[in-house]
Amino acid sequence: MTDLLQDEILFADDATETTSQDTAEQSAWKVLIVDDEDEVHRVTRLALDSFYFADRPLQFLSAYSGAEAKQLVAAHPDAAVVLLDVVMESDDAGLDVARWIREEGDNQAVRIVLRTGQPGQAPERSVIRDFDINDYKEKTELTAQKLFTLMHSCLRSHRDIVALAANKRGLEKVIDASANIFELHSMEKFTEGVIEQLTSLLGLGESALYCDSSDDNFCLVRATGAFSDYVGRPATEAVDALALTALRSVAREQKSQCGDGLFTGFCGGASGGGVFQVTGANNLSEIDCHLIELFCRNVNIAFENIHLKDEIEDTQKEIVFRLGGAVETRSRETGNHLKRVSEYAHILARGYGLNNADAEIVRLAAPLHDVGKVGIPDHVLNKPGKLDSAEWEIMQSHATLGHDMLKDSKRPVLRAGAIIAHEHHEHWNGGGYPNGKAGEDIHIYGRISALADVFDALGSRRCYKEPWGMDEILNLLRTERGKQFEPTLVDILMSRIAEFAALRESFPD
Repeated sequence: MTDLLQDEILFADDATETTSQDTAEQSAWKVLIVDDEDEVHRVTRLALDSFYFADRPLQFLSAYSGAEAKQLVAAHPDAAVVLLDVVMESDDAGLDVARWIREEGDNQAVRIVLRTGQPGQAPERSVIRDFDINDYKEKTELTAQKLFTLMHSCLRSHRDIVALAANKRGLEKVIDASANIFELHSMEKFTEGVIEQLTSLLGLGESALYCDSSDDNFCLVRATGAFSDYVGRPATEAVDALALTALRSVAREQKSQCGDGLFTGFCGGASGGGVFQVTGANNLSEIDCHLIELFCRNVNIAFENIHLKDEIEDTQKEIVFRLGGAVETRSRETGNHLKRVSEYAHILARGYGLNNADAEIVRLAAPLHDVGKVGIPDHVLNKPGKLDSAEWEIMQSHATLGHDMLKDSKRPVLRAGAIIAHEHHEHWNGGGYPNGKAGEDIHIYGRISALADVFDALGSRRCYKEPWGMDEILNLLRTERGKQFEPTLVDILMSRIAEFAALRESFPD
């Protein structure tokens, strides 16, 4: 051991080049000493007692055999360096430990330095390569200066490997989080998803909020934790002055901020946006902040995509209502008939079991049920009395006219409108027009719209009739159940008649 100790005086000198212990606040680097000689443990600890790297000291853990070493590595997977004796209870005990660390322990981050007091026991080159050995030293080689240099090299390598792994995990989280965000197609779900994915990305279970930055009061749109009760209320009631300043700064600069235990990010683009804030964001590393910024950029892209999608859908909806409204105006019916039929159809669709997407298509397309009436002459369309047989034949043609107007569209809503226009006068028992379809041969869109249209028309004033009372309407529906209308749909309407009545009051003539 005298050769190992000969440069002992240098250990103290080397340590003075590093940061003092008073400035070290982070956790220590774990160094595992694996050797069957007590003196090696003692001297190694003494030599590196005052050693610091990146403002962090060393924590020494000892094992005296290969078996103990495996237990120690398993118990401390975050160990930075293993100083590993090759020859212990067997000539290759140390090599077996190295193999176990990399293969069975699946620990690729810890740095392994093989040491031996028997120069003739040098490992094969394949061992150095396959088990990612940082260095191989004879114990007589490890002077104070060399041990100091070796530890710096190993810790630097370990730090970089851990950083790369953290980067990889972080990027995977960002990709997963971003993918989840891009799957959301409504702004309501989007804002909820941003908060959920951001808190997951940060590993936080703290409070979070999303507020509208176009409102000077920064009203909360979504919130979790301590902010949950403040949805719909201004941020001034929910957060302190520091957090409010961060919200305003991020909204103004459209750039994320991290500090004082808060992460505040901007969500939006040229079309506007909002600001989200998460508490408990302490001790975020530079890597964390970079990954969050990357996530926020993806969020902004998703926000713009959803905004554009909403803009397209709103435009399409407006065109549908204006087109249907033009027909209603010609036939001297109120525009609210369309709104009511639209909402009635949506209730029936959801009650029937259609999924959200199909139910929404029915809601948007139902106002097109009479679009073919644009081709019906005024003297027939607005005749106050009963139509004669020739006039009735002309009136019936509106179903085919509407279908022909819309059938070639590639847009789902307009294609659904073509179906509804064509089949909303077909009867469950086959007695309707234009094709005398019956039962489930009639498209569900047509069956739903037929009931919604008749229910509203009966309760509305027309040029040829006065509005019916609710009892009269329900009696007719009972009579026509299984004849003009599908029984299941009539039952759904009957069971939810309060909702239908409330909608009529919300959209009166």
